[in-house]
Amino acid sequence: MKLSDIRTALRELRLSPAKTLGQNFLHDQNLARWIVDQAQITADDYVVEIGPGLGALTCFVLEKGARVLAIEKDTRLANFLRARFTHRRFEVLNIDALKFDPRSLFAHRRVKLVGNLPYNISSALLLKFLEQPSAISLGLFTLQKEMAMRLSASPSTHDYGALTLRVQLHQRVKYLRTIHATVFFPRPEVDSAVVRLLPRDALELPQHDDQLLLKLIRAGFSQRRKQSRKLLREYVSDWDTASRHLNIDPNVRAEELSLLQWIALANFIAPPPSPDARLAQNEQFPVVDKNDRILRHASRSEVHGNNLRHRAVHILIFNQAGEVYLQQRSRWKDRHPLKWDSSAAGHVADGERYDDTAQRELNEELGVRVALQKIAKLPASQHTDQEFIWVYRGSISSDLVPNKSEIERGAFLSPSVIDGWTSSRPEDFAPGFLECWKADRQQRRSGGGLSVAHKFSPRQTA
Repeated sequence: MKLSDIRTALRELRLSPAKTLGQNFLHDQNLARWIVDQAQITADDYVVEIGPGLGALTCFVLEKGARVLAIEKDTRLANFLRARFTHRRFEVLNIDALKFDPRSLFAHRRVKLVGNLPYNISSALLLKFLEQPSAISLGLFTLQKEMAMRLSASPSTHDYGALTLRVQLHQRVKYLRTIHATVFFPRPEVDSAVVRLLPRDALELPQHDDQLLLKLIRAGFSQRRKQSRKLLREYVSDWDTASRHLNIDPNVRAEELSLLQWIALANFIAPPPSPDARLAQNEQFPVVDKNDRILRHASRSEVHGNNLRHRAVHILIFNQAGEVYLQQRSRWKDRHPLKWDSSAAGHVADGERYDDTAQRELNEELGVRVALQKIAKLPASQHTDQEFIWVYRGSISSDLVPNKSEIERGAFLSPSVIDGWTSSRPEDFAPGFLECWKADRQQRRSGGGLSVAHKFSPRQTA
């Protein structure tokens, strides 16, 4: 919109731009088009726009053929947008973006996030929408220049800090250009900038403990001018040994450490486990026939290498809010590494019953023991990697203790989010989980009775 159009619209809406809502309206149409072009939007994209205002970017996004969800807190602006854009591909949510659940976006295959973020909540919005797991495939934001500099900063610079590392841990950030204050109405006191965020590849960074890393970063930047040895003494008792091991200055300060050095420090404190692949491949599994009767025993490598029928369990753990814990499989798994899977799962070992295996896997992978309910038995097929699977369900009120050698990361998600995610992006999941989730949902819809997808004798289902 041109400046004259903006003035007219605001006058008709009886709206005085609120500084607290970041209501500075872009009136340079060429710049608006350029900004949208940087998101490389196609008709296959689902674009979420935060703070669309009067639709300066929205019109150009819609021109690309994408579906658009505009999140606008101001009711008058939300109504204006509904009247201006009558496309079936356009929807407005009149809510505070901080109250929106970003994980609902997993229901869409390709999600891009754009917006002119208010300075006072920009960091909170970014951290909320980019929390892992995230459905966002690209983020393009207009921010106050100071914030853009912080997000894209390098070590040993004034702008480099805890927020830099928290965002760059999972995103590659590129500062695209500075935008002068003169292209906004009303004119803000400072310049803005456009930044683009792209998710890092899952294997780009070394394996590490995210929670420990973030604790170290918070502690390290709690007093910028103090040396790290003083701020991190709670975590590192012998700093001189640690600094020699990491090849860093023993008097280093937090802003001098790169992301990789912070990860190396976390791994020095708590070395990430790496499974003994040789032992894993020599595990012995029962090989079974089409009726789940044991024929013989074979090693993991033989069973998987020859697609032999064998036994497994999957456990779905619910919290008190009715959410299900999903794990992202470790990068070291021989099958489906980094795919999302049931709360816990594993093979029935030589001499074990299904029920025994379920409790063992739950304890080994999540550090808990809870009462489990049998849900369904799935037949061995290509969809289950030739596994006969008993599916179990349990609930928990205490904390889980994920085994880092088995699990890359995990999250509690609502069943509706999982439904949307599995429907739109089935390739993100281990195939066996998709079958287990389908069985659990069918069982719930049918009223909770035991579902057996194939008939077995009581002895065989033990």
